[in-house]
Amino acid sequence: MRAGNRGPLVVLDVDSTLIGQEVVDLLADAAGVGDEVAAITAAAMRGELDFAGSLTRRVALLEGLPEAVLADVRERITVTDGVPALIAAVHEAGGAVCAVSGGFDQVLDPLGRELGLDRWRANRLGVVDGRLTGRIDGPIVDAGVKRDALLGWAAELGIPLGRTVAIGDGANDLLMLDAAALGVAFDAKPAVRARADVVLAGRDLGPVLALLGLT
Repeated sequence: MRAGNRGPLVVLDVDSTLIGQEVVDLLADAAGVGDEVAAITAAAMRGELDFAGSLTRRVALLEGLPEAVLADVRERITVTDGVPALIAAVHEAGGAVCAVSGGFDQVLDPLGRELGLDRWRANRLGVVDGRLTGRIDGPIVDAGVKRDALLGWAAELGIPLGRTVAIGDGANDLLMLDAAALGVAFDAKPAVRARADVVLAGRDLGPVLALLGLT
């Protein structure tokens, strides 16, 4: 992707892309419901549940978990190799790096500030009296919301769609990858690799710099 007057806009999925973990799995382990959550995830991957249904059922199992566990989960998060260099290079080129997640903004909010992301969006876990309610507050961030986030940020930031890149690993990222000028499958599921413009097999986002012409 050749340099332009504005951009690029890079939009990343979060769980297993921007970070190395799946936050809902970490929360499930803390709640002692890891096996149950894994079974729901497997059903979704078999096509028996859509993302919203899968997320709703998994989050319901977290009801009663102390909100303080979120701080413990944040401590277990590891940022994917190459992320800081990618953000720095895109900013140097006059672009923006954003993240959109089917995970939770109680984790993404501090991470976004720490990394210097330009925009981010995720689901919000309901909390009452210091405990998780087992529900999502507000609309669920699904595949359509991810696509709309990329399009909306491009318009807001004045970056042409031809200068947009989306990076993700799961079916919930497919519409976002399709909408971007360049869709990158990162250590991704087979269906995502089949539809992406570029496939990155490793766990390092550094090669994205070459795709953007920023090396």
